[in-house]
Amino acid sequence: MARLTINGKTHDINVEADTPLLWVIREQVGLTGTKYGCGVAACGACTVHVDGVPTRSCSLPVSSFTEAQKIVTIEGLSPDVTHPIQKAWAELDVPQCGYCQSGQIMAAAALIATKPNPTDADINAEMTNICRCGTYNRIRAAIKLAASNTKRG
Repeated sequence: MARLTINGKTHDINVEADTPLLWVIREQVGLTGTKYGCGVAACGACTVHVDGVPTRSCSLPVSSFTEAQKIVTIEGLSPDVTHPIQKAWAELDVPQCGYCQSGQIMAAAALIATKPNPTDADINAEMTNICRCGTYNRIRAAIKLAASNTKRG
């Protein structure tokens, strides 16, 4: 049994201790916005925030988390899709197929939270999620748009 705080709600989860957090989020909690991509924490489709840090949830066992840690999924980033990153993503029509986008958005949101005016070097260093469709230029543009909108208000 595990007790986790996901998107501000406490969940009692009855799974094996080695069950990856991703599967708890998707199958036990029912939040399917976080995607399975590779299963080895390489692609980033499963990115969530754990205490504000972008974390790849597909390879971390549920036993490594505590109730005190705040886990945020794409569904919890903004209840009305008004986070600056989400707004920029929509404005610039970033997704192509869209499969990786929840993980990309979570990584980008963490980036502008820690670096409100990211440089290209910051984006290159922090945005390590893989996009099979290659929308990297639109992702970079959306991060910069979100950062500029955050500064203005």
